[in-house]
Amino acid sequence: QVRLVESGGGLVQAGGSLTLSCAASGSSFRLIAMGWFRQAPGKQREMVATITPGGTTNYIDSVKGRFTISRDNAKNTVYLQMNSLKPEDTAVYYCNEDRWDYRQFDYWGQGTQVTVSS
Repeated sequence: QVRLVESGGGLVQAGGSLTLSCAASGSSFRLIAMGWFRQAPGKQREMVATITPGGTTNYIDSVKGRFTISRDNAKNTVYLQMNSLKPEDTAVYYCNEDRWDYRQFDYWGQGTQVTVSS
């Protein structure tokens, strides 16, 4: 089973930056579309950004121009560069496979907390 380990979160002031990393196990990583997701207290988990095996990216409107997703298939790692952070970006961030039914996934890593102060 693929295991996912997220890291890089922290506490930053509004306008600051963070880079999240997600290390994945398994030999099929390079063939899988991946995504970053987040869940704020009291809210549903949402998909934030996705990247195909070939590097095509997609973002939700609220992070376009501020976040950048990338991947290093040789390292089995996906990244999320987050700039111009806003308090509403505060959430636990997770990575996982990019699939439409992600809310039904049984497995999630521990996530990494991002807190943006105003």
